[in-house]
Amino acid sequence: MLEDAAAMKRISSRHHPLVARCRALARGRTDAPRLLLDGLHLVADAARAGLSIEVVAFSPRALAGGEASLLAERLAADGVEVVEAADTVMEALSPVSTPSGVVGIAHCPPTSLDAVLARSPQLVVVAVDVQDPGNAGAIVRAAEAGGATGVVFCGASADPFGWKALRGSMGSALRFPLGFGIELGGAVEGVRRAGLRVAATLPRGGRAPDGVDLRQPVALLLGGEGPGLPADVVAAADDRVTIPMQPPVESLNVAVAAALLVYEAARQRRGGGAHP
Repeated sequence: MLEDAAAMKRISSRHHPLVARCRALARGRTDAPRLLLDGLHLVADAARAGLSIEVVAFSPRALAGGEASLLAERLAADGVEVVEAADTVMEALSPVSTPSGVVGIAHCPPTSLDAVLARSPQLVVVAVDVQDPGNAGAIVRAAEAGGATGVVFCGASADPFGWKALRGSMGSALRFPLGFGIELGGAVEGVRRAGLRVAATLPRGGRAPDGVDLRQPVALLLGGEGPGLPADVVAAADDRVTIPMQPPVESLNVAVAAALLVYEAARQRRGGGAHP
């Protein structure tokens, strides 16, 4: 149990300013670059990633558990504002229908194309107009798990730091190199300037992933749900890649496609190489 729980600030009203802040963040980014963390593990991941956490609210039931109580102690020791919120307040703080009992607000980590390109050999996923936040989060998670060096979100892509995307990435977005809000032309120009090849994915007409050399620095371009990549971007790419599918299936979820391509690149880089 939290040793100084008796001195912890308690929130019992749904009209508390923290409720308004959390609700605003749940609707999307506010003027301040902050993110909404829902769940014990996301808050813990943010702390491990070294993010600046402003405030974390715990329900009484969460504080009765050892893991949450220890986390609350560590956060308080680091100068984070830790509060106890009544169950009815927690329902208002949390963006989900079944609150986890832990909700926090933290500063967004920095994003830039330079950070994505900093590690080598580069294996960068460029997501174009991926509007579904769950897919955006799953792409980040698959990219980190498969050994990619970063993800860039272009065009009308969902915010990878929105609460739905954060749940989809399971914390990967808090520590993995990301670019966001970058215009597609600028992203392509930037990766080319850094010496990367550009591989565009399309539903048909390209080479199978194992027939494309992915051992060299490469940017994998994936289009969003529906329209895919712009035709001029596909035409200008160094490689065009199509994941084979058995009929009558005509397309894959964009996060699944990203995972398959990243893992194929990882296979080749372990010594498998491309098939002629």
